[in-house]
Amino acid sequence: MFSYNTVCFDLDGTVYKGVEPIPEAVAFIKHLKSQGIEPFYITNNASMTRTQLKEKLAGFGVETTESHIYTSGMAAAHFVKRDYPDASVYVIGTQALRDELSSVGLTLVDKGADAVVMGIDKDINYMKLAQACLEVRAGATLIATNPDHAFPSHQGFLPGNGAFVRLVEYSTETPAIFCGKPSPIMLELIQQQTGSTKEEMVLIGDNMKTDLQAGVDFGIATIHVNSGVDRPETIRASGMNITRFVETAAELM
Repeated sequence: MFSYNTVCFDLDGTVYKGVEPIPEAVAFIKHLKSQGIEPFYITNNASMTRTQLKEKLAGFGVETTESHIYTSGMAAAHFVKRDYPDASVYVIGTQALRDELSSVGLTLVDKGADAVVMGIDKDINYMKLAQACLEVRAGATLIATNPDHAFPSHQGFLPGNGAFVRLVEYSTETPAIFCGKPSPIMLELIQQQTGSTKEEMVLIGDNMKTDLQAGVDFGIATIHVNSGVDRPETIRASGMNITRFVETAAELM
């Protein structure tokens, strides 16, 4: 029996793959909405704004509001503003990430930063990475939206933000602080918004090291769907305590 009233879906690999929806997930979301449950969507992808993600979901037949979408860019902005409120920030990422950081009052700079924030950037190049390394070597705190080494698309698995962050970490011998899953920041914000207890919350995702680890570490139920990064046998072999395994979200109806 599905008995949760605060349902948190990962997006890439769980609700869609790149530009293709996962039909069983869309059907289950519509089922939840018919039961009066408005799901939340939490993504480590910081390259899109909440408005853009809302429009993408609408294109798959999933209607939602910006207030039910949480991105790792939001999490990074929340973290930097909370722990480094007066920081100047050098950014690698899209305009969506820059907008999230600016929206909380942070100052974005091209050099001389107090913090480096890295998100996925499909226009990344050597000079951007080199400048990030110079900033970190000069004392800037290295912060990343997420540690994803790869993400699923309709083409296959593509390099994720974590792959580029590892380069800066390796070059500077400085570990990054990650704000997206498995960090609990987004789940904490959802709990604050809803007032839900942890027993009322569930996280549904495909990635063992990000989605499911976030749910386990936060202490809520976790459901693995076999539609993205990790296979059930891999997760079972790891010993991770997952609440339930399903092939598709349709099994939850």
